[in-house]
Amino acid sequence: MIQPEEFVQVSEAARRLRENIGQVIVGKEEVIDLLLVALLCEGHVLFEDVPGTGKTTLARALARSLACSFQRIQFTPDLLPSDITGTTFFNQKQGTFEFRPGPLLTQIVLADEINRATPRTQAALLEAMEERQISVERETIVLPRPFMVLATQNPVELEGTFPLPEAQLDRFFMRLRLDYPSAEEERQILRRFRQRQPLSELQPVLNAEQLARFQQLVRAVEIEESVESYLIELVRATRRHEAVALGASPRGTLALYRAAQALAAIGGRPYVLPDDIKRLAIPVLAHRLIPTDQASLRGQSLETIVLSILESLPVPVEP
Repeated sequence: MIQPEEFVQVSEAARRLRENIGQVIVGKEEVIDLLLVALLCEGHVLFEDVPGTGKTTLARALARSLACSFQRIQFTPDLLPSDITGTTFFNQKQGTFEFRPGPLLTQIVLADEINRATPRTQAALLEAMEERQISVERETIVLPRPFMVLATQNPVELEGTFPLPEAQLDRFFMRLRLDYPSAEEERQILRRFRQRQPLSELQPVLNAEQLARFQQLVRAVEIEESVESYLIELVRATRRHEAVALGASPRGTLALYRAAQALAAIGGRPYVLPDDIKRLAIPVLAHRLIPTDQASLRGQSLETIVLSILESLPVPVEP
């Protein structure tokens, strides 16, 4: 039986991570909280934003805060699947075949500009993201834990890119945007980075064993039946909406369920509130939807569609 005090430990760990990352990233508390939710759920995150907003810095700050190994892969059109998974070569000195691991065999992976790689290379990530393993030369290699893919793509410059297929988008737990900082936040960035590099001074505040325990603890968060029904109805409504050609999958339902559990645990609560689900609906569900042609022509965004569904659904209240 898990005691409520144990969820306070999750909240305290999240606070330490938030403050540690905050030494490097100015503002963006909401994005950092959602990133921690994905981390506790062992989910992958797609950052869709313009260059220079701090995506790489955020990924490095997270890896340093967890004392995890980190690799950055720059995706380009000539990148091959073996370039990220690894290759087998013949060692003439030893007279044997050896495996040289690729950058994918690490704990935190930054897939930079993922949409610039060919579909064949993008597909090499699918097994790693879903099964936490890769297959090389008919051999299966289990990836280290925790394992998290943080991918970026530029939504503005589309020349020479290959759009991510729906199957791969669905494997991303969340899609987040950092957006431009406010004037005051930009002033803080200038002053913070004027004479030093805070990222190089960052120290870990959580280890892999502690993280694994918290990831298991999160799954014990309770969801009352009426709140669970609200979550299910929200996902099913995406499949009936007139502006949606393809709604969220059952994988999306499970992702929203687990994200709500993690968000409640970060708040120190052993139970989920409807507000948790409403807060997570856009980052967890929006990228899983495919709009109709008419909705696209009208410029109706996926975020707007999810908001309209949230506004139309009655929220469960305590009797």
